[in-house]
Formats: sequence, C-alpha cells, structure tokens
Amino acid sequence: MKLRWTRRSQGDLVEIGRYIARDKKGAARRWLERLRRSAKAAAKQPGAGRIVPEVGREDVREVLVGNYRIVYEIQKDEIRVLTVFEGHHRFPRSAIERLDSEEESDTER
Repeated sequence: MKLRWTRRSQGDLVEIGRYIARDKKGAARRWLERLRRSAKAAAKQPGAGRIVPEVGREDVREVLVGNYRIVYEIQKDEIRVLTVFEGHHRFPRSAIERLDSEEESDTER
C-alpha cells in the first residue's frame, strides 16, 4: 500500500521535531525517523494497528511509538496518516472530523 501524509500530519512531525530539538537536535532527528519508519511499516500491514478508541471505526487505526500515536485511515490502496501526537495530550478530534469531507492535499512518502 502507498503511504500518504496529510498536511496536518506533516505539520505534526515538524512540531514534534522542534519540541525535541530544543534539548537535543540529534534525538529529534532519530525520533522523526523512527516515526516515519513506523508509518511505513503500518502501510505494509495496515490492519495490524489498533482501532483508535476515541473513534471506534475499523478504517481508522493507530500505531504507538514510544509515547506518540500515529493515527491513520485505511483506504483502498493506501493509508493516510491523519495526525501524530504525544499520547498524553488530548486526542485531536479535528483530525478525524474532516475524514468525510477531506480535501486537503496529501503527499506520498
């Protein structure tokens, strides 16, 4: 399956990188790479991720990477990463509310 990142999820990665880089730039690069690798692995086995408890939809799943949650939507021939966030933060409902009317541009990675 293809892997696509929404604008929101790309911005999430930027923010995560900036936050971690305040203390350790090398650690920020390693964390971002770890998150990207985990998303790529999810694209290979999309059903392996758990159903997001706050959403309860079979097609919206997540993988946990350390304290981070990578939330994605399974589509016919791709997965779309909707958001990436630190698990202690509130679930970003706005990332899911757009699912049916999503028109933002995505990028393939």
